[in-house]
Formats: sequence, C-alpha cells, structure tokens
Amino acid sequence: MKGTKCYYSEKLEGRKCPYRLSYKCPDKLQNCVDKVLGEREEEEEEEERERADPQEKPLTLSSFFSQSSLHFTAKQKDSYLYTFFTMFSLNGSSFTNNSLSGVSRCLTQSSRRGVSGPMVVAAAVNSNGKPGDRNVSVLVENSMKESAAAPVEKEIKSTVTGGVGDVYGEDSATEDQSITPWTLSVASGYSLLRNPHYNKGLAFSEKERDSHYLRGLLPPVVVNHDLQVKKMMNNLRQYEVPLQRYIAMMDIQEMNERLYYKLLMDNVEELLPIVYTPTVGEACQKYGSIFRRPQGLFISLKEKGKINEVLKNWPERKIQVIVVTDGERILGLGDLGCQGMGIPVGKLSLYTALGGIRPSACLPITIDVGTNNEDLLNDEFYIGLRQRRARGQEYAELFDEFMYAVKQNYGEKVLIQFEDFANHNAFDLLAKYGTSHLVFNDDIQGTASVVLAGLMASLQLVGGTLAEHTFLFLGAGEAGTGIAELIALEMSKQTGIPLEETRKKIWMLDSKGLIVNSRMESLQHFKRPWAHEHEPVKELVNAVKSIKPTVLIGSSGAGRTFTKEVVQAMATFNEKPIIFALSNPTSQSECTAEEAYSWSEGRAIFASGSPFAPVEYNGKVYASGQANNAYIFPGFGLGLIISGAIRVHDDMLLAASEALAEQVSQENFEKGLIYPPFTNIRKISANIAAKVAAKAYELGLATRLPEPANLVAYAESCMYSPAYRSYR
Repeated sequence: MKGTKCYYSEKLEGRKCPYRLSYKCPDKLQNCVDKVLGEREEEEEEEERERADPQEKPLTLSSFFSQSSLHFTAKQKDSYLYTFFTMFSLNGSSFTNNSLSGVSRCLTQSSRRGVSGPMVVAAAVNSNGKPGDRNVSVLVENSMKESAAAPVEKEIKSTVTGGVGDVYGEDSATEDQSITPWTLSVASGYSLLRNPHYNKGLAFSEKERDSHYLRGLLPPVVVNHDLQVKKMMNNLRQYEVPLQRYIAMMDIQEMNERLYYKLLMDNVEELLPIVYTPTVGEACQKYGSIFRRPQGLFISLKEKGKINEVLKNWPERKIQVIVVTDGERILGLGDLGCQGMGIPVGKLSLYTALGGIRPSACLPITIDVGTNNEDLLNDEFYIGLRQRRARGQEYAELFDEFMYAVKQNYGEKVLIQFEDFANHNAFDLLAKYGTSHLVFNDDIQGTASVVLAGLMASLQLVGGTLAEHTFLFLGAGEAGTGIAELIALEMSKQTGIPLEETRKKIWMLDSKGLIVNSRMESLQHFKRPWAHEHEPVKELVNAVKSIKPTVLIGSSGAGRTFTKEVVQAMATFNEKPIIFALSNPTSQSECTAEEAYSWSEGRAIFASGSPFAPVEYNGKVYASGQANNAYIFPGFGLGLIISGAIRVHDDMLLAASEALAEQVSQENFEKGLIYPPFTNIRKISANIAAKVAAKAYELGLATRLPEPANLVAYAESCMYSPAYRSYR
C-alpha cells in the first residue's frame, strides 16, 4: 500500500487484504483508506448517527459481515471480499460510495422467512467522475451450502405467477408494509441507455453494443455525433412555440447529456434564447405544469435543521459551481416562488456549454421560503410551499444554515452564484457572505460587467473616455445600481478621481422620480450614493431634457418606457446616442431595436438584454447587440475555478469587462455591433477566464499554484468537451 497503513488489517482481524490473494494492489487504489472505503472520519460520523438513530441504514462493506444476521466463516468473508474488489478493479472502477444499500433488510428478511435457493447481495457503487469510469453493480450468488442455515419457520409463497420467486419480498408484502426500493445500477444493457451521463443512443459502436449487451435494444444503424445533432435540430425546428422547444431541449438533456451540450454549443445563437432568456421566463411561469424530473435541489423551510443531509442527497460530491435562487424576482416577472428553478438550471447549462464547467460539477438549487404570488398559491399545479414568504430571522437562519452546509460539504472554493433575489435580500446577502464565501451575484455584478464592456466598446464609435460621458439610469434596483457602481469604479481607475466624485456623473430615476438629495431620508441604503443636488423630476422625458445624458440605460423591468419622445430627445443633443434597454424578457424591454433605430433616424448605438432581429432602416441593416450576462459569468466562473480563487474582488469584474471589450473586432464595429458574436463564445470565455485568473493571482486570492505560464491555453485545456468517449 506504499506506506499507507492497511485499513483491512484492522477490520479483518489480521487476515490478508483481498488484493494480495493473487496480485498486488493496483496503483490507482494505493490509498485504499481514501479511495476504497472513504475517510475514517465519515465512517465514525455514520456510526455516531446510527447510535443516535437506530433505524435500518445502508451497510458499509467493513460492517456488512458483522451486522448480517447470517453466519460467515473467515474463508467465506475473504472469498466474497476478493470477488467484490476483483470485479471492480477489472472494470477500471473504484469505490466512491462505501455502501451496500438494502443488504441488511434483504438478509434479515430472508433469514427470518427462510427463503431457500441462492442469496442475492447487491453492491451499488456510484461513478467517481473520472473519464471512462462506469456505474457498477455486482451480484454475488451464494448457495449457502457452507453457511449455517437459519431455522425455517414457514416458507411464504410468492404471489407472482409464472414461477418467479419473490426475492425482494415486494409481492408478499401487504400494502401497508414497507419494501426496499431496489436499484441495480449496471452500466450496460437497458440501464445504460437510460443513463444520461453515458448514453450515446445510436452512436454506440458495434464493439460497444457487444460488450455492453446492447444488441437488440437499438436499431442496427450506427450514426455519428454530428448526424445526431443535425437530426435533433431538424426536430426542434418543427416546433413553432418556443416553450415547446424548451421542453424538447430538457428532454434531450435528461436522455443524452453529451448530445445536449454539443447541440447547444454548435447552435448557440439559435438555442441560447430557448434555454435562457426570453423563453426561460415563460418556462418558470409554467414550471409546475411542465415539471417532469428534478434537475436540482429544492430546499424549503421543511428542511430547516437538515440542510447538510439534504445536500448529501445530491449524487455528485465534487461540486464547483452552485447557482441558487429564492425565486422572488425572476427576470422582470416578479415572484415565481419555487418555480424559479428554471433559472439556476438554465444558468448552469450555460456554465457548461459556454464556460466549459463539467456538468457533474454544477448544482442548481432553489430555496423555497414561500411565495406572495396569489396566482401561484391558488394554482393546483404549483410545486412549492403554499404559504406567504418567510422574512426576517426565519429567512436569515435558513440561509445561514445553507451557506454553512455548502462550505462544509464542498469546501472553501465552491462558487455560489446568487440569482434573482429581490433587492432587499440581494445586497444584504452579497455584503454578508462576500467576506466569508466565494459568492457572486449575477444580477448586480454580472450585468454590471457586461454593460461596462459594451460601454467600453461603444467608445470606439462615439469617441471620448467614460469620464467624459453622462449617464442616466431608469431603474435603481440591484442591476441598475450594480452597473452604476462598476462604471464609477472604472472611471476612478482611469482618471484617479475619487469614487465619490465619479458617481456624480451618474444619475438614477426610480418609480418616484429622479434620485436627488431632498429624498435622502426616504431612500434605501443602496440608492443613497446616487442622490445628487437637483430639483425633483418625476417623468423620464423631463429628466432626459434636463440632464442631457449621452448614455441612457434601462434596468427597470418595465416594458416600453423608452417612448418615442424619450428617444427623440436623446437624439437631439447626441450625434450617436447610446441606448441600452436591458430588462428581460423581451416583453419587459424598455424599447425594441426597431423603435430605437427608427426614432433616432438610425443614429442610435443600441443594445438590449433579450435578443432582437436585425432591423432595416432607410435601406441599411442594423444588427443590435445583446448585453447578455452569458458573455461574462461562464468565463468569470471558469477563471475563479482554474485559479482556485477564494474570494471575488471588484477588480476581477473590471478585468472581465476589459477582456470582453477587447474581443469586439473592427468588422463587428462596422456592422454596428458592440459585442462579439456568440459563435466564438468559448474562445471569449477562455480569454475572460485568463484575465480573471491573472487578477486573482495578482491580488493574492488564488490558491492553485504555481500560476500557469499561459493562462488562456490553460483555461482552454480545462474546458469540458461533449465529445463521446469510447467505452471498454
């Protein structure tokens, strides 16, 4: 064992390790204490829980023989252990879950009921996440000829006809009796075709069909990955309703994971509006009706005090990115409660497709504390808690427990992305956990970074520096104030002017009008830095005429608020007015691309949060940019992961903005684009990741040492590939 004290020398009371019966321990199992049986501390914790809760639990391999109601000789124990470990090693697999689920009940029930014939022992072993590894199950048939048979009281006949023995006791149990939910995860045959992580559909080779018992389960044709993608795209294009395409994409993801991501990566511009905004908004509204299989964890008030155990129910252990929401402010649609799960699921799909994070390392989570949406509370298909939202101490305690449990289960370097929290929670959570966890709020920080990148690129078309422009925001929530703060930080960095002074170039208008000093006492804390000396102004058009901004940014969530009069006013004192209508989904956009170009006589530099089709005006075609957070957060997250960063710093966001702005080519500018096309998004994400990682190393926040010489190449090498793997 290469110096490691053999765990089995204690557990088997001095008998030989099973591996030494015929050959030496394989190198990949050299640290058997960690890789084969798990850490000793986990076992001791499990034993402590068993003493506190004596109900039946899955057995560990090391305690299987001692707790079984059957008697095993020393020779039998060595023989069975040798069988287990030999079969696992021959399959190239190793233990990651040291459990024998359901064995205790099977053996105990069988001995009590005197079931004759062979005894079946199932050892369920989960995938360890390494390429080529497979879920494995081993069936060991014991004729019991050498064992001391338990006394036979009375043999209970199976109620199943056709001579099938009721091995698991399911049919002989009455409806009020409990049975064991047996699952034999064998990565071959029919179950392989139902495993989305390993299923390849018709792309299984002839050799794989033979070695994995797939003959007859698939049609004889063998197709390649590209043809599968072509077929699926043809099918998707048959649907006219975007929500139908969304549901079809989710079905593909649950059927064949690698096909789903290759489909998304190869057709990102066409499918991004389906898996993300705007279609994901409608999917969240109807999530209760279209819900089929869980795609993440639902943690509600019912799980308070048990969140650590709930996280352990998730099958993957090496989590790198968590996207979490409480569903209170989903896009511009308001409180959707538990049905906001569509947002974390969609975001993490993009982390994989655009940023190259492994799917198994991503975990979507919804915190369900109720909803104030009366329509949902009265909807019979609503899947969340039917109660008003929890506030105050109850909410804070639940979230404290969640954040602590995440760090306890997944470590210091797991990235937690807050998504679509209401303003009063979003800022507080970011401030509270920003110094103790690796946290990132995409609505505040991600949106700010992508908008700042668009503004930097716009300067190539209008000239000047950021500090020479005046900004007016419609909407002073988490998105608006987050963007404003990052712009002010960048201006301060470029000019050396104090942050308090650069903020004076930025004006904000909320539902009560222009934010001015006379309103200071009634303002929320995150709005106060943006209160300047000015007479009160109620209407947007009057604010535009009074302040004369060069940049107008909408983040209000209120559709069609950039009226014709507002856009024309911007065009009267700006040769090229910069207009960003950022609210999502499309129905909530402050104006459309067509309205911006036509009302400004084709002079506007326009970008939106949701995509718009190219617009033709006076014989010229205008391709509007999309200030989509998907440009930033996948690459930003990748940069944090490859550097092993332990905290997020504002300078990392500035670095991400600069990296994105650098990716806009002269050809893009000639078309009126201030963002690069999504067709190159993986390359863009790699460059953003490299800049973010470099800043993490510079700030001393990186833990993965030494720093790679070429961070761009290193980022690209770390990216997940959806290409099919060959199976042994």
